[in-house]
Amino acid sequence: MLAFLKQWLHRPQSVWLRKATFQIHLWTGIALGLYVLMISVTGSAIVFRNEVYNALGKPKMVPVQGTRLTNDEIRAKAVSRYPGYAITYFWESKRAGQATEIWLEKHGSRIQRVFNPYTGEDVGRAVALGISVVAWCSDMHTNLLAGPKGRMVNGVFSILLTLLCLTGAIIWWPGLSKWRRSLTVDPKSNWKRLNWELHSFIGFWTFALVFMWAFSGIYLVFPDPFQQAVNRYLPLDFYRPLADTSLGAPETAKPVFVLAADPPAIYLPAPPGKSGNGGRRRRFVPHYSTGDKILRWVYYLHFGNFAGNKTKGVWVVLGLLPGALFITGAIMWWNRVLSREARRLRTAAQRT
Repeated sequence: MLAFLKQWLHRPQSVWLRKATFQIHLWTGIALGLYVLMISVTGSAIVFRNEVYNALGKPKMVPVQGTRLTNDEIRAKAVSRYPGYAITYFWESKRAGQATEIWLEKHGSRIQRVFNPYTGEDVGRAVALGISVVAWCSDMHTNLLAGPKGRMVNGVFSILLTLLCLTGAIIWWPGLSKWRRSLTVDPKSNWKRLNWELHSFIGFWTFALVFMWAFSGIYLVFPDPFQQAVNRYLPLDFYRPLADTSLGAPETAKPVFVLAADPPAIYLPAPPGKSGNGGRRRRFVPHYSTGDKILRWVYYLHFGNFAGNKTKGVWVVLGLLPGALFITGAIMWWNRVLSREARRLRTAAQRT
């Protein structure tokens, strides 16, 4: 054991465990490469999705002019504008000047448009293009555009990505005499060496972040085992009553707890002889256990929703780094495997 540790500290490249780990890292990276690139780009694209929805999701307004068309007249205008399409959804706002939204379908193809309720003119998309793009990226990032089955596959990929991070951390270790050099990049190196140094450099300094994204991806797809562990060792005391005597005298009946998202008040059972809530209520505030706070922070850290727009901007940039790891890793693989095979084939062709 002592000899193994000494060899690992000074010459890790010759340790069989590192060689086996390298193969796992290599082939896992090849299998997950395009997935990592996709999840990196789409993850960065959806960091500001709430802000995009709020900015572009405002209702379409048109000038108020004359008398509004009837619903049938607007429908006729829409059908004449898109012949062959059938109206599947119609929504008219009671607010003056707000456009009418109509969905039309033909042979499985759907378009969503808004129309001027005074002239019947098509005034544009019902959903802004920016919202559609961000929603597509969100669905790709979360469900791989395949619904619940895609989300399950995403969870499996997250497990493999976690394995990729751990194996990468193992094979990063270059030995006592070289570890400091692996923390920096020499811009004067030849391009192959520079690419290797970039992969090692980015992998080391972003390990904790990429591991967090991979591991939290497992939780977001398979939350039950994590929540069960929390409930077992750190039970949730989700709501507790506030001591507010102004809301009425204490009741002998037990309060009705409702496990919902921050209800404004929880009503007590009505006294005998009265119906409804009896006017008596006690307010409750959410109280999260330490374990539940940790799980909530897993979600916040994954999406960067914990410290404002500056932090989100940092998350957008950092979210692209796993994609950079894939690109540098793919170049390394090309240099070590494919280019070597190409040279072998050229040599064999020359001999024949």
